[in-house]
Amino acid sequence: MASVLVCDDERSICETLQIALRLDGHTVETTTSGETAIKKIDTTAYEVVITDIRMPRISGLEVLRHSRQTSPESAVVLITGNEDYEAAVQAVKAGAFDYIQKGPGLLEEVKVAVGRATEISKLRRQNFALKRDAASRNSLDNIIGVSPLMEKLKQTIRKIAPTTSTVLIHGESGTGKELVARGIHVCSPRSAEPFVCVNCGAFPEALLESEMFGYVKGAFTGANETKRGLFEFAHGGTLFLDEIGEMTLTMQVKLLRALQERKVRPVGGSTEIDVDVRVIAATNRDPEKMVADHSFREDLYYRISVIPLEVPALRLRRDDIPILANYFLERLTVAVGKDRKKISPVAMQTLVDYEWPGNVRQLENTIERAVAMSSAEDLVIEWMERRRMEAPANSFPEGAYLNGFSVPPQGMNMEKAVADVERKLIESALQQSAGRQTRAAELLQMSYRSFRHLVKKHRLSR
Repeated sequence: MASVLVCDDERSICETLQIALRLDGHTVETTTSGETAIKKIDTTAYEVVITDIRMPRISGLEVLRHSRQTSPESAVVLITGNEDYEAAVQAVKAGAFDYIQKGPGLLEEVKVAVGRATEISKLRRQNFALKRDAASRNSLDNIIGVSPLMEKLKQTIRKIAPTTSTVLIHGESGTGKELVARGIHVCSPRSAEPFVCVNCGAFPEALLESEMFGYVKGAFTGANETKRGLFEFAHGGTLFLDEIGEMTLTMQVKLLRALQERKVRPVGGSTEIDVDVRVIAATNRDPEKMVADHSFREDLYYRISVIPLEVPALRLRRDDIPILANYFLERLTVAVGKDRKKISPVAMQTLVDYEWPGNVRQLENTIERAVAMSSAEDLVIEWMERRRMEAPANSFPEGAYLNGFSVPPQGMNMEKAVADVERKLIESALQQSAGRQTRAAELLQMSYRSFRHLVKKHRLSR
């Protein structure tokens, strides 16, 4: 449904069109003067403007020209009581959407014109969303992984997708939170409508407000025309607010009101616009900790976390690493036009053993770098590359290695798992210290005698 402005110096025409269009579900405002119409266009983004051509002082053609300059996305329909060919030509040249002569069929013609304008506006929003996200149109097929954690995540997506509830996705950077949001959208009844995303941490507060809610001409320096915000472009679809934890408290208040009222007010505008948008938010920070630290509003947190969703870190689903690595390898070799390659067993084990603090994004970058640098058939992660990947032990938070393990459904040998972690720590310390065992013992904050005992235990003396 469209927001419509009707301007005609005959009040009866205004009232008749208002009643007819409201019955079709449109939001309609009326005015009997061109001056008032221009003021309204300056403060409100209408999808359709219907104006009489011949009016005292300010004509419909002047309203048309002002609308085209101020709000070029608005469709302007001109109506007239006279059969004036010259006026029709001027209207078309000035960018009128349609030209209708008053008469017995006026109502039906206006309703058809508004319907066409609404459909074009909808297509424009969808086109905007497609262009904005043309690089990656995704579905659940793009959420790659067969581990129990990923299968559970996919099941949850299918379960919550048909609802309209807001979703808060939490996960470390690089885990694929946007892919999850897209998956929810694709599996929902809104899949044919736009999926619009915005990174809340990429804009200063003032720019983020105008980006999300839009603005009217003259709202601030440089606002030379009225512009619709992302809430309007996402109308009927899904709005993905990435890194919502970076949003300022002032902006959080404005977002909360938009979510509660389902209305947005453009910056500098005086009229609120109804929006039908499903909001999905994401953050890599602990939302409950942010609430406790008073850096995130508690009421907004409860409003957006109707359905909380956790995206697991890559180190918690090591079974998926070979699948992801081969997927990236296939895609990247095709992209750069290189011959098909494979990952050697040694290289694959290196990838599986690594902790991946940058998660899937870091894995993709590693494969891309290896494809670019390797000239052999086997994609080998060289020893120096392995050393680069092995982060210093003291750069990890305490317990990070142990947190990287989870008990699989079939169970596990805990003694062997602990021994493996112990061995990796000793190897890492020896690599950092260039083989000097006294320095390696210092890095692990243990005595040299105890360190020597562990070296012999794991047969690492060479």
